[in-house]
Amino acid sequence: MDSKNSFEEKTMIDNNLSNRYIDLDPNGYFIIKVDLEENKIILEHFLNNINDDGYALDPETNEPIKCDSKNKRVSNEVFKGISAKQLGIMITEERNDLITRYDHALYLGRELQKAEECLYKRSPYIQD
Repeated sequence: MDSKNSFEEKTMIDNNLSNRYIDLDPNGYFIIKVDLEENKIILEHFLNNINDDGYALDPETNEPIKCDSKNKRVSNEVFKGISAKQLGIMITEERNDLITRYDHALYLGRELQKAEECLYKRSPYIQD
C-alpha cells in the first residue's frame, strides 16, 4: 500500500472514530489552548455532572452544556506548560483526581501532543 492510500485510510478511520459516541468522564473535561504570545499550552479543567442520557450538565445550573454556547464557564483549575509531557505529568501525577477514564487520558495525550506541535510551529491549534 502506498503512503497516499495509507494516509487516506488513516484519515477516514480517525474521522469515524472522532464521531463515535463516548462516555464522558464524570470528573470533568478539559479545554486546551495554545497561547503564542505567552509561549504556553493552557489546559483548563471544567467540572460537570452527567445525566442518564450521557450529556454533560453544568453543575451550577444543571442544564446541558452546549459546545456553541455564548455562556463562558469558569474553569475549575488551569494548568500551563511548554510541553505535552509537562502537562501530562501535572494532571496524572500531581492532580490524578481529574481523569477517571483511560480513553479520556489517551485523548488528552494525543491532543496535548498536537497542541505542543502547534506551539512550536507557531500555528493555530484546534481541539478535536
